[in-house]
Amino acid sequence: MSTILDTSDIDTYLGKPMQPARMIDPFANNDIRRWVQAMHYPNRLHYDAMYGMQSRFGQLIAPQSFPVTMDDGHGSAPSCIGLIPNSHMLFGGDEWWFYGPRIVAGDRVWNERIPFDYTVKETKFGGPTCFQRGDNFYYNQHGDLIAKQRSTSIRYSQSAGQANTPTDNQNDPVWGDEELEALETRKFAWIQMLHDLGHSARYWDTVNVGDVLPERVFGPHSIVSFTTEWRSYSFTQWGSMHRRTDLNMAELGFTGPMAGPEQDPTEEAINPENTDGAYIGPSRGHLFPRWARFIGMPRGYGYGASMGAWITDYLAGWAGEWGMVRHSACNYRSPALTGDITIQTATVTDVFVDADGRHMVQIEAKMQNQTGAILATAKAEVELPKRPA
Repeated sequence: MSTILDTSDIDTYLGKPMQPARMIDPFANNDIRRWVQAMHYPNRLHYDAMYGMQSRFGQLIAPQSFPVTMDDGHGSAPSCIGLIPNSHMLFGGDEWWFYGPRIVAGDRVWNERIPFDYTVKETKFGGPTCFQRGDNFYYNQHGDLIAKQRSTSIRYSQSAGQANTPTDNQNDPVWGDEELEALETRKFAWIQMLHDLGHSARYWDTVNVGDVLPERVFGPHSIVSFTTEWRSYSFTQWGSMHRRTDLNMAELGFTGPMAGPEQDPTEEAINPENTDGAYIGPSRGHLFPRWARFIGMPRGYGYGASMGAWITDYLAGWAGEWGMVRHSACNYRSPALTGDITIQTATVTDVFVDADGRHMVQIEAKMQNQTGAILATAKAEVELPKRPA
C-alpha cells in the first residue's frame, strides 16, 4: 500500500516572503578562507592576501559560491517550509543567477526568501515524493542584489526511505597507498590549471564548441571532510545569526528520534551544541551513519549546498579572474558518500553573444564517483572577456 504524503499545508506559504536570515557581524577574510578550504577550492584569489592585492580586485574576494554560507538552511528554507508529517528532506538541486557584485571582507549579506512551488511524484526510493522549490535573493548592505538561488528540496516519508535503505553499500571503499598517490596526481592537474591561468584572462574567442574542461578530482570524502564543510557555513557558528523565530522542526515533519532544536534561538542561549545541526536534529544524518540509514542513506553523506558550491567553483576556476558564472542549473541525483571520490568534468556546448551584448560560453557539467555513478549534472552560462583587437 502506497504511503500518503500530505502536502496541503505548503499551499499556505507559497508566494509569501518568510523571515529573512540576518548576520550579526560582517564577513571577514578568514570566513572566506575557511569556506574555500572546506570546499576543496585552492584558488589564491580567495585566500592569499598578496595574490589578491595583485589581482584586478586589489584584495581578497569571496568565490561566487559564497552567498549560501550565510543562510540558516543553506538555501533550503523556502523550499521545505510547510508541514509534511513524518517526513525527511534532501537537497535536490539549485539554480543560480549571479548579477555582478562580489563579496569582500566587511560586507554583511542578507536574503529574502519566498516559497515558489511544489509537485508530488512517485519515486522508487520514497514512494510519493514532494519536489518543492523556493527562491533566495541575496543582497549586500548597500542593497545590491548579488545572486538569486532557486533551491529544490526532496521531501519524502521517513519510514519509506528507511525501508529502502541499501544494505550492500554501507561500508566505505578501501583505497590503497598507490591509489591515493595516483589520486593526488589527478587532483593537482586541476590546481595546476589555476596556477597556469593566474591573473591572465581566458578569452571568449579562444573557446570552441566541444572543448573539454580539465578534470577536477577531490576526496576520498569522510565524516571529517563533511564536518569541515558544515563548520565552514557561517550560520553554524554559535551567535552568528539573528535566528529565525518561525522555525519549528516538528511543524516541518521532523519528529521522533531525528527531531531536535536545530537553529532554535532560545536553546542556543542555553546550550548551543543542541542547535547547530551537527549533533542533534535532522542534519546529523550527514555525520552519523546510524542516522543516515534512519532516513534511507547507506552511510554518511555530503551536503547538497556543498555540491552546488563545487559546481560553481569548478566553472569559476576555469573562467578565471576576468570571467564570471552568470547562471547555472544543477540537478542532484545522489549525494557524495564517505569513502568515495568526486570527479568533475564538463564540455562547452555553445559560444554566443547574449541579448545584453555579453560574450557567453554554455557548458554542460557532471559529477560522478569512482564507479561512474552520477552525483549531479548542470548546465551553465559563463561570461568571458573578448580578446582585445
